[in-house]
Amino acid sequence: MWTALALQDIRLRYRGSVLGPWWLTPTTLVMALTMGVIYAHLLNINIDAYLPYLAIGLVIWQFISGMVTDGCETFLRAEAIIRQVPIPFSIHAYRTVFRNVIVLAHNFVIPLAFITIQMSIGWRVAEALAAVTALAVNGLWVSILLGMVSARLRDVPPIVASCLQVGFFLTPIFWPIEALGGWAKIAALNPLFAAVDIVRAPLLEISAEATSWPIVLVSTIFGWTITYWPFAQFRTRIAYWI
Repeated sequence: MWTALALQDIRLRYRGSVLGPWWLTPTTLVMALTMGVIYAHLLNINIDAYLPYLAIGLVIWQFISGMVTDGCETFLRAEAIIRQVPIPFSIHAYRTVFRNVIVLAHNFVIPLAFITIQMSIGWRVAEALAAVTALAVNGLWVSILLGMVSARLRDVPPIVASCLQVGFFLTPIFWPIEALGGWAKIAALNPLFAAVDIVRAPLLEISAEATSWPIVLVSTIFGWTITYWPFAQFRTRIAYWI
């Protein structure tokens, strides 16, 4: 059910469009090329090495931010279904995450093209797929928690969107973490960087930061822990909040 609903969301979003969801790909490509040329010059980095780094970072960031922003609308967007059909609320969280996985699949064509041109894709792509799975699992608890809080407090979505904008500039997405020098170890503790790093590092055939996987795993356990109790307590009220 949640796969069918997610596919329907994509179809409705791009209804009447010639390219459909493939419009996301050239948009991301233009952003990556534009930022790549400018920031490679500003940061004095070889553009051939910088473009794959930037492209993967942008695509994964869009995936993460998409799950977070859409997560705030998890139950609000499904208002009509919730009012009419008694189905588990978790289906709406699965729907939100899977919809963003579909978008990720379209966008990931760009970094894969850069990587294929400049280097070969090795066995470590399996590690990247495992990392994306870990991010999707985190996306589920984020969608449930933020969806529930946003249904009760409508001020939450714009606050979350503002925090994500700040997080984009504080996270090593378009700039290398090594540029911080002695502050690099502190920046590596950023959960958003860890989420990007566990996908980007294996695709670039480099080692992820030693703290990245532990931070993602701790975030997964902690997130599901703080989500389970309030969801078990208040899920019967969601239909009234929306």
